[in-house]
Amino acid sequence: MSFLNAEEPSVCDLITDFNINLLWHPSLGLELGESLKKLLRDCINGIIPVDILVFEGSVVNAPKGTGEWNRFADRPMKDWLSDLSQVAKFVVAVGDCATYGGIPAMSPNPSESEGLQFLKRQKGGFLGPDYLSQAGFPVINIPGCPAHPDWITQILVAVSTGRLDDITLDEFHRPETFFKSFTQTGCTRNIHFAYKASTSDFGQRGGCLFYDLGCRGPMTHSSCNRILWNRVSSKTRAGMPCLGCTEPEFPFHDLQPGTVFKTQTVMGVPKELPTGVNRKDYALLTVVAKDSTPKWAEEDIFTV
Repeated sequence: MSFLNAEEPSVCDLITDFNINLLWHPSLGLELGESLKKLLRDCINGIIPVDILVFEGSVVNAPKGTGEWNRFADRPMKDWLSDLSQVAKFVVAVGDCATYGGIPAMSPNPSESEGLQFLKRQKGGFLGPDYLSQAGFPVINIPGCPAHPDWITQILVAVSTGRLDDITLDEFHRPETFFKSFTQTGCTRNIHFAYKASTSDFGQRGGCLFYDLGCRGPMTHSSCNRILWNRVSSKTRAGMPCLGCTEPEFPFHDLQPGTVFKTQTVMGVPKELPTGVNRKDYALLTVVAKDSTPKWAEEDIFTV
């Protein structure tokens, strides 16, 4: 559903401008029942070539490795996925569930869920660590809960126009063009972060969300504040903390009460600090920053 909201390029642009033939999509596909099964079998048998296989959702293996808990078109979904991945030129995993296993893979993981090529940080997943598509690429991961629609369509354009070699994948197979910088990059609250000016209320336009409300923007790799959602906003711009949904550990702390929207601290210092920050230096910097905060940092900069 996020994919259908893409704007640059839109789904219509993919079809009209980039000549992508959408074989089947849960919301757009016309085939049902026997006609859908025939389409899938024709893809597996090479009658219909599969250039890009896009998969969303965790791979469910329960019970006992059969995958019967998630059936699709008269077969376990994982069986269709196994066959289609062998004939696809490229495989793209969309969303946390498909990339890392997501919420279904949380301990104790009764559904035996995993991602296509990762289970959280462990490489392997359903297709195995050495899997390569017909074009010689590993699974291309576009995480997020949900994934930004333009991340999806822009990667599909790169694949369809033969420019995937120009895109560097990180250790979790994420395109660095979207996931090398942190969510904090472009955040309108960076001035409040620098001066340790916090807010304890949701929806406020001033104050950093990191110090009290559990925002993970400084340690989460995403471009949510560079490529805005609906070209308008982001979670932090709307006054809601980043939950780190593009990282393998999402959801953090197993969603225990009091851990999601509350920064966990030890003697006033957050347990988890921005990447590369030394705890001792951070404590010293906090004292200096708070003492040097200018009055204008507390003002509502959005007032017109």
